[in-house]
Amino acid sequence: MSAPHERVALTSRPSLYAFVLDRLAAEGEGRPPSDGYPPPEEPSLPREGPVLRGRKAAAAVRTALGPLLTGPDTPVTAEAIDRCVAGLPVRTGPLVGIALSLPLDDATAARASALRLVRTGTTVRTVSVGLALLRRLGEPEDVPTLKALSRVRGLTGLAVTALERLDPQVAALRWLDDRSVRPALRPLVDALLYGTARDARGLLLRQPLDARTVGPSTARRLAEAVGLGALLRRRPIDPRLLAQAGRLLVRMATPRDHQAEILCYGEAVEVCELVVRRACALRPTLDHAAVLLSLAVDLHSGPTRLLPWREGQREQLLDALGALLSSPAWEEVYAEGGAAPGADAPPAVRRRAAWLRYASARVLRAPEPPGRLRIEPLSRDPAEGEQVEARILLDGRPLVPEVFGRGAGNAPEYLLDGGLLVAAEEPREVQLASAWCHEECCGALRVTVVREGDEVVWRDWRLPPRLPSGEPAPDLPAYRFDAAAYDAELARATGDDGWSWPARTTGRLIQAGLLARPELLARWDCVLVKASADHREPDTTVVWFHYRPGTFEGEVAERGPWLSFVWRLPDDGTPPALRAAAALRRIEQEDPRAYAECTAGSR
Repeated sequence: MSAPHERVALTSRPSLYAFVLDRLAAEGEGRPPSDGYPPPEEPSLPREGPVLRGRKAAAAVRTALGPLLTGPDTPVTAEAIDRCVAGLPVRTGPLVGIALSLPLDDATAARASALRLVRTGTTVRTVSVGLALLRRLGEPEDVPTLKALSRVRGLTGLAVTALERLDPQVAALRWLDDRSVRPALRPLVDALLYGTARDARGLLLRQPLDARTVGPSTARRLAEAVGLGALLRRRPIDPRLLAQAGRLLVRMATPRDHQAEILCYGEAVEVCELVVRRACALRPTLDHAAVLLSLAVDLHSGPTRLLPWREGQREQLLDALGALLSSPAWEEVYAEGGAAPGADAPPAVRRRAAWLRYASARVLRAPEPPGRLRIEPLSRDPAEGEQVEARILLDGRPLVPEVFGRGAGNAPEYLLDGGLLVAAEEPREVQLASAWCHEECCGALRVTVVREGDEVVWRDWRLPPRLPSGEPAPDLPAYRFDAAAYDAELARATGDDGWSWPARTTGRLIQAGLLARPELLARWDCVLVKASADHREPDTTVVWFHYRPGTFEGEVAERGPWLSFVWRLPDDGTPPALRAAAALRRIEQEDPRAYAECTAGSR
């Protein structure tokens, strides 16, 4: 039972729903704030007991909210709802997560209670629980309510998530309005919200869609907000719109987000079909070839392969892209790298053209090898800074986006050059992928690899308990491979270095040399961290190493002093094998601390 002053504080307050309706009415024809209205100050109500976590928290929430979900005629007042939710000894974030997974024995009763929560709740905490329930139980008639509540700070994310299933376009517009902090996007978002369809379409055609401006989440919301499928179905075909649609599809499939956004885009199959079938309307340019081939790479072994395709549909689209990109006009683009005849193309253009040649041969011409396991070292357009990943397909399905989804597969240098997937009788745990942010933040995908007689077994999987969608992660079984077939596929993937480029190959050769001869750095009390191409300057090889006094004698203090060094080697056109050999000779003969840059260290 609450104290009298608490009952007054609760009952004298309007519901948040009434509050936001009043604010929107007062706004009239004006524009409401993009980041929403701050909710009224809430009374501080004590929670009952210490904060609970885990199973105890789930049990407490079920016990407290159960009576609210028992029947449609159960009398529940706004005061009782607020008191019940406010008193739960569970933090708001976990409370919402538990509400998302509450058993709903009577969906009708639960929906009625959810509506009471969102319409009569006076605190963000109370309304959040109702929105979590409406994420599963919402109906089209709830769209105006959810749209209004999305204008309250602290409720926007939950309201938009509940809207996505009911009206993706409305949800996308509100998400973009709230999140589009980049100035380059604001004119397009404002045109979608307050301008004409013609204005929005014109801005979309001119909108930069590079990776720095548009991430995967933004790409999906833009496609939903503009009604991309409907725009593409119109005649005549606009090549500019076709190219922008392709770029949005490629952006959605990139792993720089908490989930594979292409799998959340309801029109993905239709838009992919429209882009590929009409791609002949595009001029043969390096940019257009890169967009189409990036799309093909994802149809081949990326998250786009996991879309609900009709039987044979995906294969037909890959065949169509192969026929187009292998035509003489498009192959000229690969050969010349987009440079004028007789002109020397810049290194970045040559690298992009080399990627076009390799990826098209691997994705559009090479037959898919038989067997349960495939390993494909691939990337999307390198001009967008896309990372190369060792893509793993089990029984023809891309493993990482299907069971993990929070980032890309690990690099070929790590999984293949390092020999981590080589199976031995001694079990070895291998990290196949890490979250795009960091493993400590959002987890990783790990498996134990072991050889058992004439079989190789992948077992004892470790991954986050839930998928990015909130659904429980699959309980992965042990995968058994014929050992001879496994070794052959691993040897094929390891021997295929067509995905690399001179600066990266130089780094791989330097790293292999230093790992084979650790004494080269150890004599200078140094130890290798990594050698590869610079992410920001891909045509520069970078060798990272640490200086730890006592390394040569094997007497390094656990918390002793250290320095971090970076040695940069810009590509000068020398073959990678010669450059790597020269670098190893210099390390052997000269103290690398004298010519590398010190970037960090202990005081």
